[in-house]
Amino acid sequence: MRYCTIVVRICLVSAVWHGPGSRTESTRTPSYLALCFGVPDANDPRLRGVRGISFESGNVMRITTQLARHKTDRQRQVALFQGGRHAVTRVLSVEQFGAPGVLTLVKCWLETGRTHQIRVHMAYAGHGLVGDPVYGRRRKPAARAMSPDAVAAVQSFPRQALHAAELGLQHPTRHEPMSFRVDPPADMANLLNQLRKVADQSIRGLAIPLPL
Repeated sequence: MRYCTIVVRICLVSAVWHGPGSRTESTRTPSYLALCFGVPDANDPRLRGVRGISFESGNVMRITTQLARHKTDRQRQVALFQGGRHAVTRVLSVEQFGAPGVLTLVKCWLETGRTHQIRVHMAYAGHGLVGDPVYGRRRKPAARAMSPDAVAAVQSFPRQALHAAELGLQHPTRHEPMSFRVDPPADMANLLNQLRKVADQSIRGLAIPLPL
């Protein structure tokens, strides 16, 4: 989770630690917001040919691979299909930037929680995250699709544009479902606002929640 902003849950009830099970339970798949290169879309013929990638209703991209540590760089994870640990990520395009679209704000749901899962899966799909120094390959938006100010804002973003936006859990004593949401932090919000302001075209969309 380094350099990824997150929702933090702080438990102030002693029953959380001393009650039955001594842990709260997740009741909802956590969701993340990320800014990626390109536009994940079911109509993209390139994605139709990538092993492990499929599309569900509502243009939700489903990425299914195994994840394991890189053989020579132990700080990296790699997507593969033999060995490793099972990993599933779902991705929905929320907002596109550029004309034609060259960046997309996406909402991601994790069916599994593996190290660097979103970053690895998005890079595997050819849609690496803005600012990701490990998996992003220092890409930059096409100059013909965005203004110079927009390109400069993307290139100067100092970390991966990834934010854990929502977490669900069960209350430790009342056993009721609880949900916690938080907006993107200032740096990511400012980047998105800059893109909306200076991009040649911004296509706005609506996130569709996945069924539980």
